[in-house]
Amino acid sequence: MQRDIEFDAEGVTLRGWLFTPDEGTGPFPTIIMAHGISCVKEMYLDDFARVFAEAGLASVVFDNRCFGASDGEPRCELDPWAQVRDYRHACTYAESLDVVDNDRIGFWGVSYGGGNAIVAAALDRGCKCVVSLIPMMSGFQQVRRQLPAHLEPMIRAAFDADRRARFAGAPPQMIPLVSDRPLDPYVMLPQQESYDFFTSTHRERAPAWRNELTLRSAEMTSEYEAALFIRRVSPTPLQMIVMSGDVVTHAEDAIRAFEQALEPKKLLIFPGNHYEAYRERFAETSAASRDWFVEHLIGGAS
Repeated sequence: MQRDIEFDAEGVTLRGWLFTPDEGTGPFPTIIMAHGISCVKEMYLDDFARVFAEAGLASVVFDNRCFGASDGEPRCELDPWAQVRDYRHACTYAESLDVVDNDRIGFWGVSYGGGNAIVAAALDRGCKCVVSLIPMMSGFQQVRRQLPAHLEPMIRAAFDADRRARFAGAPPQMIPLVSDRPLDPYVMLPQQESYDFFTSTHRERAPAWRNELTLRSAEMTSEYEAALFIRRVSPTPLQMIVMSGDVVTHAEDAIRAFEQALEPKKLLIFPGNHYEAYRERFAETSAASRDWFVEHLIGGAS
């Protein structure tokens, strides 16, 4: 069963879906789910939530603030710390629902949201289990890899100019997330596979997606280090799923961060690129996510 939901997040209304199993009346163990950079919930989160529902798990799926159906201004601005807090707001909202078992709530995130889920789980002990799929663990490394070194002073100057302009009341500068001109230094994700994924998914299932971000989103990303929190997730069980050929959030960053995590933890590595986690390898990534939640939220229940 799927129904529309909305809830308050410190004055910003976030919107999404509540999925519940077709059988049983609850209360159900429940997964809080949010997406990655600029993505909207229609970009395959519903597919993962249905796999979870078939296993007896409910899901609260929501669009990040400033994106998709959720409110928030300026539009298309990605503030990682606001997104982390919104995991916690979603958890509090879930606890208010009769169908949710408050003692069995897990966090699931993908890509940028995979890093956010780890940080949120480190801060919120209401989370009893976390799955991080193809996570972005180091914003600094992410930006440095995608930006030729000789262009860094230009980009830093653009950050400063944008801050001064916004202070004076100007609208934020916008940049494209993806482009068919990958050498443009202002493209957030310059990989060809990123352009192919977002343009095809937008056309096929996510018309609400917009190919733009505020420039400040790139600046805030460069300042964000989810990996610094990974040791604090324990004793909450952590599973990380990595694609071996990931050059978007970079498999080596995720694996290096995972080495710093404390037990209980589990690392799974599947062949393929970043976006194959949603499509070509969906059966594997969704089943691995489901099984971790079942083990720790259902199998361990009294």
